[in-house]
Amino acid sequence: MIDSVPQIAYLGLGANLGEPVETLRQVKRLLEERDGVCIRKASSLYWTDPVGGPPGQPDYLNAALEVETELSPEHLLRLALAMEGDFGRVRGEHWAPRTLDIDILAYGELERRNPDLTLPHPGIHQRTFVLVPLVEIAPGWVHPTKGKTARELLDALPDRSGIRLCMEVW
Repeated sequence: MIDSVPQIAYLGLGANLGEPVETLRQVKRLLEERDGVCIRKASSLYWTDPVGGPPGQPDYLNAALEVETELSPEHLLRLALAMEGDFGRVRGEHWAPRTLDIDILAYGELERRNPDLTLPHPGIHQRTFVLVPLVEIAPGWVHPTKGKTARELLDALPDRSGIRLCMEVW
Protein backbone atom coordinates (compact mmCIF):
# COMPACT_ATOMS: atom_id res chain seq x y z
CA MET A 1 0.00 0.00 0.00
CA ILE A 2 1.35 3.37 -1.02
CA ASP A 3 0.64 5.98 1.65
CA SER A 4 2.59 9.16 1.18
CA VAL A 5 5.12 11.20 -0.73
CA PRO A 6 8.52 9.50 -0.86
CA GLN A 7 10.68 9.72 2.26
CA ILE A 8 14.20 8.56 2.98
CA ALA A 9 14.34 5.91 5.68
CA TYR A 10 17.22 3.94 7.13
CA LEU A 11 16.83 0.28 8.03
CA GLY A 12 19.11 -1.80 10.21
CA LEU A 13 19.32 -5.49 9.36
CA GLY A 14 20.68 -8.23 11.58
CA ALA A 15 20.72 -12.02 11.89
CA ASN A 16 22.70 -14.63 13.78
CA LEU A 17 20.81 -17.89 13.25
CA GLY A 18 20.56 -20.04 10.16
CA GLU A 19 22.47 -18.67 7.16
CA PRO A 20 22.75 -14.94 7.96
CA VAL A 21 24.50 -13.91 4.73
CA GLU A 22 21.88 -15.63 2.58
CA THR A 23 19.05 -14.31 4.76
CA LEU A 24 20.17 -10.69 4.40
CA ARG A 25 20.67 -11.17 0.64
CA GLN A 26 17.13 -12.49 0.32
CA VAL A 27 15.71 -9.65 2.44
CA LYS A 28 17.50 -7.10 0.26
CA ARG A 29 16.14 -8.74 -2.89
CA LEU A 30 12.60 -8.87 -1.50
CA LEU A 31 12.73 -5.21 -0.50
CA GLU A 32 14.00 -4.29 -3.99
CA GLU A 33 10.93 -6.04 -5.46
CA ARG A 34 8.48 -4.37 -3.08
CA ASP A 35 6.21 -1.61 -4.39
CA GLY A 36 6.72 1.61 -2.48
CA VAL A 37 10.29 0.76 -1.42
CA CYS A 38 13.44 1.54 -3.42
CA ILE A 39 16.87 0.69 -2.02
CA ARG A 40 19.19 3.62 -2.69
CA LYS A 41 22.27 2.44 -0.78
CA ALA A 42 23.40 -0.68 1.05
CA SER A 43 26.26 -0.83 3.51
CA SER A 44 28.77 -3.63 3.65
CA LEU A 45 27.97 -6.64 5.81
CA TYR A 46 29.62 -6.69 9.23
CA TRP A 47 30.08 -9.47 11.77
CA THR A 48 29.48 -8.11 15.26
CA ASP A 49 29.78 -9.49 18.74
CA PRO A 50 26.41 -10.12 20.41
CA VAL A 51 25.26 -7.31 22.69
CA GLY A 52 23.21 -8.48 25.65
CA GLY A 53 21.18 -11.65 25.47
CA PRO A 54 22.13 -15.14 26.54
CA PRO A 55 25.82 -16.09 26.64
CA GLY A 56 27.29 -18.25 23.91
CA GLN A 57 25.13 -17.04 21.04
CA PRO A 58 26.70 -16.72 17.58
CA ASP A 59 27.99 -13.42 16.23
CA TYR A 60 25.51 -11.23 14.38
CA LEU A 61 25.67 -10.16 10.78
CA ASN A 62 24.59 -6.52 10.46
CA ALA A 63 23.99 -4.04 7.65
CA ALA A 64 22.15 -0.80 6.97
CA LEU A 65 20.01 0.20 4.01
CA GLU A 66 18.96 3.62 2.80
CA VAL A 67 15.54 3.32 1.20
CA GLU A 68 13.23 5.72 -0.50
CA THR A 69 9.73 4.74 0.51
CA GLU A 70 6.17 5.80 -0.09
CA LEU A 71 5.01 3.62 2.80
CA SER A 72 4.05 5.32 6.03
CA PRO A 73 6.27 4.50 9.02
CA GLU A 74 3.54 2.20 10.33
CA HIS A 75 3.26 0.32 7.04
CA LEU A 76 7.04 0.05 6.80
CA LEU A 77 7.08 -1.39 10.33
CA ARG A 78 4.34 -3.90 9.41
CA LEU A 79 6.38 -4.91 6.35
CA ALA A 80 9.50 -5.38 8.50
CA LEU A 81 7.64 -7.47 11.07
CA ALA A 82 6.01 -9.60 8.36
CA MET A 83 9.40 -10.23 6.75
CA GLU A 84 10.88 -11.20 10.11
CA GLY A 85 8.04 -13.70 10.55
CA ASP A 86 8.52 -15.06 7.04
CA PHE A 87 12.14 -15.80 7.94
CA GLY A 88 11.17 -17.62 11.14
CA ARG A 89 11.73 -14.89 13.71
CA VAL A 90 10.32 -15.92 17.07
CA ARG A 91 10.01 -13.19 19.65
CA GLY A 92 10.86 -14.28 23.16
CA GLU A 93 13.79 -13.34 25.32
CA HIS A 94 15.07 -9.80 24.80
CA TRP A 95 18.29 -9.75 22.71
CA ALA A 96 17.97 -13.47 22.03
CA PRO A 97 19.47 -14.99 18.87
CA ARG A 98 17.32 -14.44 15.80
CA THR A 99 16.93 -15.45 12.20
CA LEU A 100 16.21 -11.86 11.18
CA ASP A 101 15.86 -8.45 12.75
CA ILE A 102 14.77 -5.38 10.77
CA ASP A 103 14.74 -2.07 12.60
CA ILE A 104 13.57 1.26 11.24
CA LEU A 105 16.49 3.41 12.34
CA ALA A 106 15.07 6.67 11.03
CA TYR A 107 12.25 7.87 8.78
CA GLY A 108 12.91 11.28 7.27
CA GLU A 109 13.23 13.78 10.09
CA LEU A 110 10.25 12.28 11.89
CA GLU A 111 10.28 12.05 15.65
CA ARG A 112 7.76 9.66 17.13
CA ARG A 113 7.42 7.87 20.43
CA ASN A 114 4.60 5.40 20.92
CA PRO A 115 4.35 1.80 22.15
CA ASP A 116 4.75 0.35 18.65
CA LEU A 117 7.32 2.64 17.03
CA THR A 118 9.94 5.08 18.26
CA LEU A 119 11.72 7.22 15.68
CA PRO A 120 14.54 7.59 15.42
CA HIS A 121 15.37 4.19 16.89
CA PRO A 122 16.03 4.81 20.60
CA GLY A 123 19.41 3.07 20.77
CA ILE A 124 20.88 4.24 17.49
CA HIS A 125 23.37 6.65 19.08
CA GLN A 126 24.80 4.00 21.42
CA ARG A 127 25.35 1.05 19.09
CA THR A 128 28.49 0.48 17.10
CA PHE A 129 26.82 -2.32 15.13
CA VAL A 130 24.22 0.21 13.91
CA LEU A 131 26.42 3.26 13.45
CA VAL A 132 29.31 1.67 11.53
CA PRO A 133 27.07 0.51 8.64
CA LEU A 134 24.98 3.68 8.83
CA VAL A 135 28.05 5.92 8.61
CA GLU A 136 29.18 3.98 5.57
CA ILE A 137 26.02 4.95 3.63
CA ALA A 138 24.93 8.18 5.35
CA PRO A 139 27.73 9.82 7.37
CA GLY A 140 25.96 13.19 7.26
CA TRP A 141 22.56 11.93 8.46
CA VAL A 142 21.61 14.14 11.41
CA HIS A 143 19.89 12.65 14.45
CA PRO A 144 16.81 14.86 14.86
CA THR A 145 16.96 15.05 18.66
CA LYS A 146 20.73 14.80 19.26
CA GLY A 147 21.63 17.30 16.52
CA LYS A 148 24.71 15.25 15.60
CA THR A 149 25.61 13.48 12.39
CA ALA A 150 25.94 9.71 12.23
CA ARG A 151 29.73 10.20 11.94
CA GLU A 152 29.80 12.40 15.07
CA LEU A 153 27.71 9.85 16.99
CA LEU A 154 30.07 7.04 15.99
CA ASP A 155 33.15 9.09 16.83
CA ALA A 156 31.72 9.75 20.31
CA LEU A 157 31.42 6.05 21.18
CA PRO A 158 34.05 5.01 23.70
CA ASP A 159 34.44 1.47 22.30
CA ARG A 160 34.20 0.61 18.63
CA SER A 161 35.58 -2.90 18.92
CA GLY A 162 33.60 -6.04 18.24
CA ILE A 163 32.77 -5.31 14.60
CA ARG A 164 34.49 -6.87 11.59
CA LEU A 165 33.94 -6.46 7.86
CA CYS A 166 32.36 -9.55 6.32
CA MET A 167 31.87 -8.41 2.71
CA GLU A 168 31.42 -5.15 0.86
CA VAL A 169 29.16 -6.32 -1.96
CA TRP A 170 26.30 -8.63 -1.22
